[in-house]
Amino acid sequence: MAKKSVKELLDAGVHFGHLTRKWNPNMAPYIFMEKNGIHIIDLHKTAVKLEDASNAMEKMAASGRKILFVATKKQAKDIVAKYAGDVNMPYITERWPGGMLTNFVTIRKAVKKMNSIDKMKKDGTFNSLSKKERLQVDRQRAKLEKDLGSISDMTRLPSALFVVDIVNESIAVKEAKKLNIPVFAIVDTNSDPREVDFPIPANDDATKSIEIIMQTVTDAVREGLTARKAEKSKGKEDKPSKKAAKPAKASKDEEE
Repeated sequence: MAKKSVKELLDAGVHFGHLTRKWNPNMAPYIFMEKNGIHIIDLHKTAVKLEDASNAMEKMAASGRKILFVATKKQAKDIVAKYAGDVNMPYITERWPGGMLTNFVTIRKAVKKMNSIDKMKKDGTFNSLSKKERLQVDRQRAKLEKDLGSISDMTRLPSALFVVDIVNESIAVKEAKKLNIPVFAIVDTNSDPREVDFPIPANDDATKSIEIIMQTVTDAVREGLTARKAEKSKGKEDKPSKKAAKPAKASKDEEE
């Protein structure tokens, strides 16, 4: 796994925190200095935390577990959708559906509803509806797609969350904590790093900063998925192609 150097993080503006008056005191260990009323993040610590998070996510992917990426803020949503989608991981980039984790059964019902509408369109049932009914169904389908599209294949709770901006996504973090689901997150100087299991101190507002972090962690996920695929292929090769022949029964003459 390729590590990100402090210079690369610096060039991406990862070190820029919030205004000093907006800081969370629990971020003090990750703050290098104050400059022009802005806190500067210690990138040496960011690099270490980013590597820790990447290693853990790689192991999760290698074991076949799913990581749900969450980012609904404007500057992060497209980046997260791109990188999470590239490694076939579920993501939420629109509104976080309340109870997404704590009331997962209800969310699954909504996904089933979306799938049933798709089935109606395939088998021709949709065309038998009136024009008004078809319009209502289409609107319902569009809304479900917007809210749940990227998680339509998620049949069980995710093994972990990756969050951009834990202040903005506080409901998601709370739900994960309630269910003991580990949380990886980009935490800026206005955040409380104690809220998550794998905090990555970094600028969570600038697109370049978000992108370099997302690129790094999804590269790690990709390596984990590749390792899993290789392990599966090896397992198939190691299996005998044919079942061992059963020993022939001895004839009566041989038994005598």
